[in-house]
Amino acid sequence: MSERDPHPCTEQRRHQRVQFDHALPMMLGHRGERAAGGLENLSLGGLMFRSDFQLAVGETIGCEFRVFESALIDIAATVASRVGEGLYGARFHAGPMSQHLIDDAINGAIRRGKASILTIHTHHGGKLMRIAGGLTAANRNDFMHGVARVGVTEIDLSEVTRIDSEGVAMCALAVSRYGTKVERRSSCVAAAWQ
Repeated sequence: MSERDPHPCTEQRRHQRVQFDHALPMMLGHRGERAAGGLENLSLGGLMFRSDFQLAVGETIGCEFRVFESALIDIAATVASRVGEGLYGARFHAGPMSQHLIDDAINGAIRRGKASILTIHTHHGGKLMRIAGGLTAANRNDFMHGVARVGVTEIDLSEVTRIDSEGVAMCALAVSRYGTKVERRSSCVAAAWQ
């Protein structure tokens, strides 16, 4: 996904994490058993999911999911972390075809505003937050952390494809309370934020 970034900024993560408004349904396979799970976020390198399986770091699982209208993605992954009760991070065992399917699924969800990527970069001596895809209530924690705690000085909304009233309210608060600049806006942001 870094090839999408034409700006001279430094990305902190190897693969950008795509956040969804709500967990997406998925099926998991582990030791001959199958169970439903919830896909929380996704990157080209892995995913975060919820499951009733009791998994240990290092175990391999099978994952089947769609990212909204995408093709079915069927891929193996290794559990890399346990974040809380039933919440896991895993790294993909992906070949070229799987990488292509995941990339297409991510890009389609971003274009339709059903998912979002929020990144913070050092840019011209300040902090720049860039948002692609949807800017909705689901982004509130990451957005406000960036503005209030990290000290974002500028927000680039030129790649936002959908914004709700909460997204507009967060932007207005960033400008009025924190003095954050929001000069680059997509057409949907400009129409919603007048």
